[in-house]
Amino acid sequence: MNMNWIAIGSIADIPPRGARCVVTPQGKIAVFRTADDQVFAIDDHCPHKGGPLSQGIVHGAAVTCPLHNWVISLETGKALGADEGSVRTIPVRIEGERLFIALAALASKAA
Repeated sequence: MNMNWIAIGSIADIPPRGARCVVTPQGKIAVFRTADDQVFAIDDHCPHKGGPLSQGIVHGAAVTCPLHNWVISLETGKALGADEGSVRTIPVRIEGERLFIALAALASKAA
């Protein structure tokens, strides 16, 4: 599949254990940076009640939703613990300091 890599800024734009929201034609994407500088991108809405995951607390490779404390894996997009549900994960590429997300993968999954 042909990936359409979209530049979304620099890793320096996101604080360690922080996130930012990127608005795309396919919806809002939450881009997270972990304490050890891994970068993940997932849909910016909790599978529970649609809470803004980009405003949640990052711990390890997971984020806690600010609304009802659901914990979502940044690696798989799945809810952890007793909760069920998942969000879409989006491929991320890092080139030096620059970050890219793959929107072709989004479009194919949404179709």
